Amino acid sequence: MTDDRQNKAFPVSWDQFHRDARALTWRLAGSGPFVGIVCITRGGLVPAAVVARELGLRMIETVCIASYHDYTKQGEMEVLKPIAETVLAAAGEGGQGLLVIDDLVDTGKTARLVREMLPQAHFATLYAKPLGRPLVDTFITEVSQDTWIYFPWDMGLTFQPPIRDGVA
Repeated sequence: MTDDRQNKAFPVSWDQFHRDARALTWRLAGSGPFVGIVCITRGGLVPAAVVARELGLRMIETVCIASYHDYTKQGEMEVLKPIAETVLAAAGEGGQGLLVIDDLVDTGKTARLVREMLPQAHFATLYAKPLGRPLVDTFITEVSQDTWIYFPWDMGLTFQPPIRDGVA
């Protein structure tokens, strides 16, 4: 990601995020059955809650991976918490029957790491960039690789200048 994030900004409101999470659920409804969700933290927590509610899933697990250590630059991948053995035991071989949820697939580094853990799981994200897109099975919106997505939890309610003023 370049430092020029303002030129290709994609701000997502809470309303839009919720609509996209429900749209993701509609796409996933015919892909199951799923025995549970593994959400990639932190970004996958909110969409996983919406998808779990809509699909009636109660087994929700996290895999905690840190890759953005200074918020803007992706660094070394660090698994802070692996997937619990009880969740792995409930799924089929290789995670079959598990639904992996994240907010975004960017470079694909995180998805690739989780895919190694759960090669048979179904991977779904709300947003996908070209480098990571081949690693997910289902997504809602594709954005260019040089677009910075501002999620609702990253933003405050402030005035946004019009696009005509040179700000996206």
